[in-house]
Amino acid sequence: MTSQVRGSQLARLLGQWHALPGRRRSPDYAALAAAVRGLLADGRLPLGVRLPAERELAEALRISRTTVTAAYRQLRESGHLASRRGAGSWTMLPGTHRVASTGLWTPLDDRDMIDLGVAALAAPPQLVPAARAATEDLPRYLGGAGYHPTGIIELREAIARSYTERGLPTSAEQIMVTSGTQHALDLVLRLALAPGGSVLVESPTYPNALAALSARRARIATHGLAADGAGWDAELLLGSIRQTRPKLAYLIPDFQNPTGHLMPAELRERVVATAHAAGTDLVVDESFVDLPLDGTELPPPTAAFDRHSRVVSIGGMSKPYWGGLRIGWVRASAPQVQRLAAARVGVDMASPVLDQLVAVHLLADAPTIVAARRRQLAAQRDALLGALAERLPDWRVTAPRGGVTLWAELDGPISSALARAAEEVGVRLAPGPRFGLDGTLERFLRLPFTLPAVDLVEAVGRLADVRYDLDRAARPQWREATVIA
Repeated sequence: MTSQVRGSQLARLLGQWHALPGRRRSPDYAALAAAVRGLLADGRLPLGVRLPAERELAEALRISRTTVTAAYRQLRESGHLASRRGAGSWTMLPGTHRVASTGLWTPLDDRDMIDLGVAALAAPPQLVPAARAATEDLPRYLGGAGYHPTGIIELREAIARSYTERGLPTSAEQIMVTSGTQHALDLVLRLALAPGGSVLVESPTYPNALAALSARRARIATHGLAADGAGWDAELLLGSIRQTRPKLAYLIPDFQNPTGHLMPAELRERVVATAHAAGTDLVVDESFVDLPLDGTELPPPTAAFDRHSRVVSIGGMSKPYWGGLRIGWVRASAPQVQRLAAARVGVDMASPVLDQLVAVHLLADAPTIVAARRRQLAAQRDALLGALAERLPDWRVTAPRGGVTLWAELDGPISSALARAAEEVGVRLAPGPRFGLDGTLERFLRLPFTLPAVDLVEAVGRLADVRYDLDRAARPQWREATVIA
C-alpha cells in the first residue's frame, strides 16, 4: 500500500529548498526539483510515497502552482517521479540509480564518490584467516539442520565472556545472536513494543533506529543532546522519562551516534532507576563500545545497574570488525532471550553458521584487532579535525573520545543544501535532518572518520569549495538566531 506525505509535511522536510548553490540564477522550479531529489537521495523521502497534489504543495510552500507543476514535470523526466491521471504522483528509483549498502539511493557510476554517508570501516586483515579457520570448523555442524535461533553455543559463550570482562557477569543463556545490530533492535521492538507504543529517543539519534520505530508506528518523543561535549542534560533526560513514562527508551550511551558523547556512570545508574520507577524498558545500543580512543576509560555497562530486567543491550561486530559480517546480539535475561528466539522463528529462523564461526575466531583475536582499529581511527579522526580547522574554521566540532563520527555544527542551517551541492563534486554526506524528526538539525552534519586520512582531507577540501559557493548573498540571514526543536 502506497503511503502519502501531506503538503505541510513535505514543506517542513524541504526547509530552505531555494538556498542552493547558484540557484539564484536558476528557476525556482529547478531548485524545488533538486531539493526533492535531495530528500530522496538521503532517505528522508522513501520510495513509493505519494507526493501531495500540486495545489496543496504550492499552498504549503506559498509559491505558484505553476512552479510546482514544472518541478514535478522535471522529476518525472529524471525518473524520480511517476504520475497517473486521477491517481497522483509517487516517488520512484530512477533507472540510472541503485540502492546502496546504506539503503539509500546512489548513481550506478559512483565508484569515484567519497562516501561520508557510511560510518563503517573496511574489513581487517585478520578476516580472511578467520574465514579459513571457520571452514575447518564447519564440518562438525553439517550433521544437523543448521538452525540455531539463539546462535551457536561457541559464539554465545564468547560474547558472554566479553560482557563479564567488562564487569557485567553474563551467561551464554543471556545471549542471542542476530543478523546484525539492526536485526537485534527489530526483534526487541517486536517483543517489547506494541504498534503505536510510546518511545523516548535521543535527538539526534541513529536514523535506522528511527526507521525501525516508524515501522512499528511508535509515538516518538525526543530528548535533545547538547552539541558540545556536555551531551545529556541529566535532569531533562530523567524528567522526560518521569513525565512521559514511555513504554521503551532507546539510548546510545557509548560514543553516541552521531555525536560521539559518552554517558557517565552516575547518569547510567540514575537512568536505570528512573526507568524502573516509570515502568520503562531500556534498549541500550552498544555498537561503539569497543572503540574508545585516546585511552578513554569506559564506565560500567548500563545493564550493570539493572536489578529488574529492565535493560536489554544490543551490539554487534559491524563497527569494530566489518559490516559485511552480519553478526549482532542481544543481551537480556534468559527468559527474555527465549521469548526473542520464539519471535525470531517467524522472521529469519537463525543466523548463518559459517558467519558465526568466523565471528568466534575474530573475537578470539579481539585484543589485536581492536587495538589496531583504535589507532587507525584516532589517526583518521585527527586528520579530519585538522582539515576542518584549516578549511572550514567557522564550523564548531568537539573531538569525540571514541566511536567513529564527528558531529559538526555548521555556520548556518545549510546541511541539506550542502549535501546536495557536495554530491555534484563527488562527496556523499549524511545531513543533520536524517538524525532527527521533521526536518530539524539543519545546522548539523555527521562526518565519519572511517575512510583513509587522504580521502577525508580531500573530502573536506571539496566541501570547503562548495560551501563558499552557497548563495553568499543570503549568508547574513543564516547568522540570525534560529530555534531548532
